[in-house]
Amino acid sequence: MARIIAIANQKGGVGKTTTAVNLCASLAALERKTLLVDIDPQGNATSGFGIDADSLTNTIYEVLIEKIDAREAVIDTEIGFLHILPSNIRLCGAQIELVNMLEREKKLYHAARSLDEEYDYIIIDCPPSLGILTVNAMVAAKSILIPIQCEYYALEGVGQLLNSIRLVQKGLNTDLTIEGVLLTMFDGRLNLSNQVTEEVRSYFEDRVYNTVITRNVRLGEAPSFGKPIILYDILSAGARSYLQLAKEVDNNAKKGARKRA
Repeated sequence: MARIIAIANQKGGVGKTTTAVNLCASLAALERKTLLVDIDPQGNATSGFGIDADSLTNTIYEVLIEKIDAREAVIDTEIGFLHILPSNIRLCGAQIELVNMLEREKKLYHAARSLDEEYDYIIIDCPPSLGILTVNAMVAAKSILIPIQCEYYALEGVGQLLNSIRLVQKGLNTDLTIEGVLLTMFDGRLNLSNQVTEEVRSYFEDRVYNTVITRNVRLGEAPSFGKPIILYDILSAGARSYLQLAKEVDNNAKKGARKRA
């Protein structure tokens, strides 16, 4: 069964989609069968692989409203071992249509479970909000990866996210855990970055990844070319960081599997 991880933080601009795209690409580079589920109506994870979202007939929207089976919307990427279940602006409609549907919080859960035998990892890129789409991701996922940027107000809103996770754990997904906390946009030259790092590590302790994503020009350029960083510039610091993160995530998964065995 796949390890299903939702990447969530309702605060925008924290590197959530950048992490989803590049973690998936890096896991695929490790030859792990990986599916990226884009559940953000902006479709940035989809366009991050050079896919024209507006031209797509089948997307996660059609899956959530139960118009098609999830397999009908999955498409290949130029990276072996990596597929994507794409999104586009039509997904905005799902937030309204799901309100009156039975088990509306479990639509993505059922879609993911129909695919999880085919993948090692299913990574869900959530929208920057705590609405019905993010709740669907939390119900479908086995764990949450939280990106936090090394800037002012880094922990702003994180308490609200943690409260939402607790509510989902209590009523909808008792097995949901925090996969890890990822520090992003780190600049070692700035005292602020170091202070935020200390604050986050003090708060989350051993749940913070050893890997830290540093500020990197090439990493910022890659989405405009529709490529993950390992295809855009494999020698960049950003590529090294995400490959290191993928190894850390994969090693943690293996440790967890051994504990369960």
